[in-house]
Amino acid sequence: MTFIIIVEKVIKHPDRPQATRCFNYPYPSIEEAMCNAVYHRSYEIREPMTCRIFPDKLTISSLPGPDRSISDEDIKKYTLVPNRYRNRRIGEFLKELELAEGRGTGIPKILKESKNNGSPKPKLIYDEDRSYFTIEFPLHPAFKGIKSSRKTFEQSRSGVELATQSATQSSDPVSRLLEVLGQGEMSPSEIRKKLALKHRPTFRKNYLHPALIEKLIEPTIPDKPNSRLQKYRLTEKGRKLAESRGD
Repeated sequence: MTFIIIVEKVIKHPDRPQATRCFNYPYPSIEEAMCNAVYHRSYEIREPMTCRIFPDKLTISSLPGPDRSISDEDIKKYTLVPNRYRNRRIGEFLKELELAEGRGTGIPKILKESKNNGSPKPKLIYDEDRSYFTIEFPLHPAFKGIKSSRKTFEQSRSGVELATQSATQSSDPVSRLLEVLGQGEMSPSEIRKKLALKHRPTFRKNYLHPALIEKLIEPTIPDKPNSRLQKYRLTEKGRKLAESRGD
């Protein structure tokens, strides 16, 4: 079993108050690449998907390579839209889980999220016989030379085991959420904006849900959890914890 550690780093700038937040690898891109590997691999080949972590990169591989309906030129342009899909039933299952669309949006999403994180462009690797396909994610430049420590892992919906490790004491997801809500009650979109988070599932999984479970925050409209007017605020327990961490 492979464990992928997602590490956040906060970079402060002397010329402006806003700090830059980045991750060693973009979570949404890794999740999408794993889903693509599940979707497009051949289950007639009795070899598992592999995820390898090196000091300077992370690779995700599956067998075989891209379908022959995709030309080499298209692959060079990162336009991987096959005329036929190997595993339509699995694709339908992933769509029900909202992990895939089946419209050729996987690679564009991977590229977009990598760019948003400030990460180098992933590489698409395969051989002439198309016997395998590997997507290689280079390590974010800000993390070169930094050794990651092992943490406890929590399995995500896609089967990728991820953990967010703080680069600074205040970078723990729940601590950051409490710090933001210390300014007053806010809507989910306002909180995500303050945290510089664009990926809603990541926000709910790593920030919102843990804080709600621990009763550190509470909704302002508890009987209508999906209300468009819903906001969140600190509980007394959350306020005391935020104050103790700020000392």
